[in-house]
Amino acid sequence: MRKHHPKNERIKRRYLAYLEEAKRQSPASVDQAAAAIAQFEASTRWRDFARFHIEQARAFKRELAAQRNAATGKPLAKATIHSRLMALKAFFHWLAGQSGYRRISYSDVDYFNPSANDSRVATARREKPAPSIDQVRHVVNSIAIENDIDRRDRALIAFALLSGARDDAIASLALRHVDTERRTVFQDARCVRTKNRKTFTSWFFPVGDDIEAIVTDWIAHLKCDLLFGPDDPLFPATRVALDHNGYFGPAGVDRTFWKSADAIRRIFRQRFAAAGLPYFNPHSLRTTLARLGEKVCQSPEAFKAWSQNLGHEQVLTTFTSYGAVASHRQAEIFDALRRHGGGLRDGAPDAATIQHVLDHLRENAG
Repeated sequence: MRKHHPKNERIKRRYLAYLEEAKRQSPASVDQAAAAIAQFEASTRWRDFARFHIEQARAFKRELAAQRNAATGKPLAKATIHSRLMALKAFFHWLAGQSGYRRISYSDVDYFNPSANDSRVATARREKPAPSIDQVRHVVNSIAIENDIDRRDRALIAFALLSGARDDAIASLALRHVDTERRTVFQDARCVRTKNRKTFTSWFFPVGDDIEAIVTDWIAHLKCDLLFGPDDPLFPATRVALDHNGYFGPAGVDRTFWKSADAIRRIFRQRFAAAGLPYFNPHSLRTTLARLGEKVCQSPEAFKAWSQNLGHEQVLTTFTSYGAVASHRQAEIFDALRRHGGGLRDGAPDAATIQHVLDHLRENAG
C-alpha cells in the first residue's frame, strides 16, 4: 500500500518552510504541525490534499476521539486533540490559498473545529502546582554534599529559584553570564537558549541570603578549584567514566554544556523525591516566584519590574500565565474578608440584606 503521495510531500515541504521562515515558529512547533498533518494524511490513506472533503475532517475527529495514549492506555487528552485539529485547520486554511488547491473552501476548513465544550475543556486555565519557598529550601538543604555532582545539583535548584530562568536557558548559561557582585544574569540569546530568543538582564530574586550563598559558593568553586573559565558552563554536564568494577558511571563534572534541559528535569525529579516531596518541574519555580511577587510588591511599578525580571514584556503575562491565585490562598482571602465584614463601603448592603432580596425574588418568580 502506498504510504506517501508525491504531490502532498511537495506541498507539505512548502508549508513547513512557511511556518519556520515566515511565521518564525520554533523547530519543535514545526515538528508538531508536521506530525498532525502526517496523522491526518494516514487516516485518508494518503489521498491528494486537493481532493479534501469535509467528511475526511469529520472522520479524523472521530478517530482522534477513539484513539488512546500508547503509554497510559487512556483516551487522548482534550488539549492534545485540540492542538492537532488546530494545526490541521491552519494547514488547510493556508492550503486553500495556494494554486491548485483553490477548490478547498475556507468554510470547509472549519470542520476541523472541535466542539465548543471540548475547546473550553482544552483551553481552560488550571491551577499550576508549584512548591513553596520553604519546600525548595528543604530540598536544597537535604542534599548531602559528597562530590561535585551533589554541589552542582544543589546549586542548580537554588539558582532556578534565585534567577527564575527557564530550564533550557539554565542548561546553556556560561559563567560569564552571571555577575555575583551585581547579582545579575545576562541571558544573551546569541548563545543562551531563551524563549523566543529574547535577550535581557535579570536580577537575583530576594528569596534568601542562604540560597544566594549556595550559588555564589558554587561559582567560586568552579573558578578557583576546578579552574573553569568564563566560557565554560555554569552547570556542566556529568562526566561518565569506568569505575573500579569496570562499569560506566558518574565521575564528576565535565567542561561541556547540556544539549537540552532533560538532565535538569531528571535532577529535579530525583532530588525532590529524595527529600520526600512530590516532583515539581523546574518551570514551576517561575510560578512560585510570580506568587511571591504578588505578596511582596507594593506598587504597580514594583510588580512591573518583577514581571520584567521573569522575562515578560507585558505584565499581564505574569498575571494570566503564572499569577492565578492558588485555591488555598483564595480561601484565606475570603476568610479574611468575612472576618472584616467583607470590606463593604458605608451604605452598601450587608450579606443579610442581599439574602433577603434574593429570597423575595425566588418567592415571586413566575
